Amino acid sequence: MSAPRPLREQLRLPLTRDVPAGAAAFVRSDCNAYAFDALAAWPDSAGQVMAICGPAGCGKSHLAALWAERVGAIPLNGAEAALADPLELEGRPVMLDIAQDADDETLFHLINLAHQDGGALLMVSRPSPRRWAVQVPDLRSRLDAVRVVAMEAPDDAVLSAIIATRFAERSITPGEGVIDYLVKRIDRSAETVLDVVDRLDAEHRPVTRALARQVLDLSTSSSDES
Repeated sequence: MSAPRPLREQLRLPLTRDVPAGAAAFVRSDCNAYAFDALAAWPDSAGQVMAICGPAGCGKSHLAALWAERVGAIPLNGAEAALADPLELEGRPVMLDIAQDADDETLFHLINLAHQDGGALLMVSRPSPRRWAVQVPDLRSRLDAVRVVAMEAPDDAVLSAIIATRFAERSITPGEGVIDYLVKRIDRSAETVLDVVDRLDAEHRPVTRALARQVLDLSTSSSDES
């Protein structure tokens, strides 16, 4: 492994990024309870590394942000982590989102830093660290030893909460039964919810079940034609 770059060659980043607004509104349900409980009292000693994995839109970044807010962790993101100043990370918990995009040297260094007093590393990704393509043997063995907690696609309770939040962001009051109707008919991801709510909002009409059915039917027709 190559030696770490001299500090003068590293870019100093603002490492006190605000965590996403509304982190405390995370909805605990069957699909995320294991990960939620695992982070509730973590870390409970020095030198700990954990990874949260799951499909797109399952809420793993949201849960990680909640943890970062609670413990005062420094948030980093994917390949940008290579630009962080190690001196600002020493003795601090770190939350690394899109962790699989960080380079081998950065991942190795962050895992080492996690073993210092006050350190911890929470990695967030879709695939488990055991499936990441890395070239450094020592890093491979360390990633294989990481504790991994999995999250599932949103269940009805979480999906309902996501839809309600997206409506509220646009000051939309959906009609009776609209959210339940959507929960039973759309893909279970935050991205799909955002797309559907955007299309409903674009109609500039009261959001009723009839309008929801119309928008979803149009979406299905467009998919079939393509």
